[in-house]
Amino acid sequence: MTLKEHAETFLALHQPGNPVILPTVWDAWSAKLVQESGFSAITVGSHPLANSLGRADNEGMTFTEVTARIKEITAAVDIPVSVDIESGYAQKPATLIEGLLEAGAVGLNIEDTVHSEGKRLRAPQEHADLVGELRQAADAAGVHVVVNARTDVFMRPDTGTPAERLDSALERMKLAAAAGADVLYPVGRHEPEVLRRLTSELPLPVNSIGIPAQDGRAYFAELGVARVSFGPFLQNALTEYANGLFGIWR
Repeated sequence: MTLKEHAETFLALHQPGNPVILPTVWDAWSAKLVQESGFSAITVGSHPLANSLGRADNEGMTFTEVTARIKEITAAVDIPVSVDIESGYAQKPATLIEGLLEAGAVGLNIEDTVHSEGKRLRAPQEHADLVGELRQAADAAGVHVVVNARTDVFMRPDTGTPAERLDSALERMKLAAAAGADVLYPVGRHEPEVLRRLTSELPLPVNSIGIPAQDGRAYFAELGVARVSFGPFLQNALTEYANGLFGIWR
C-alpha cells in the first residue's frame, strides 16, 4: 500500500461514535504487538518514545532522532502510523511533513505548548496558522497527512477556571478545524458531560485519551468520540505488570 493509500485509509477510520482505537507505541516490538493484536492503525507517543531511548518527554529528542525510530516502526508493520511531534521541534512545517513521509508516517499530532520557548502556549490563531501550514505542506507533497490538532489548555491551570478552559479549547479547536485539521485533540481526562460537549460542538472528529485497564471502546463510542489513543498509559501498564513479575525474583 502506498503512503497516499495509507493516509486515506487512516483518515477514513475516524468515525464519531465508532472510534478507531490507536494503542500508543514506541518501537518496532510494541508496534508489531499492536498489529498482531488486530488493530487497524497505530500512533507513536512522544512520552513512551522518549522513555524507550532514555530521554525526557517535551522535546528531549531531536526530530532527526524521532524519524529514525519511526523508520524502524514503519518497516516492521504494514498499517498506518501516526506520530506525536510535540510542538514541532522548532522545525518548519515543510521539514516536518517531509521527514514524516520519508519515515513512512501518514499522520501527526501537533500541540500548542511550545517546549523550545519556555513552554509558552501558542495563541489560538497562531496555532491554527501552524496547522494550516502543515496542511499546505502535506498537500504540496501529494499525501493527505492526517493532522490531529491538539490543545493543552485543559492541562494548564494557569489558563483559567475549568469553564474558561473548556471555552478556550472550543475556540482553539474550531480555529484549527478551519485551518485544515482533520482531527481535534483537546487532551486530558474529561468528565462525560465535558467530553460530550466537545464531541457535539466541535466540527471534526475528536480524539480522546484512554487508559488500557479502564474505560473501553463502548464508553467512548457512546460519547461520540472518533479516535482513542493511550498516551503513555500502555507503556505504564506494561511497566507495572513487569514490576509485578520481577517482584518474585528480588
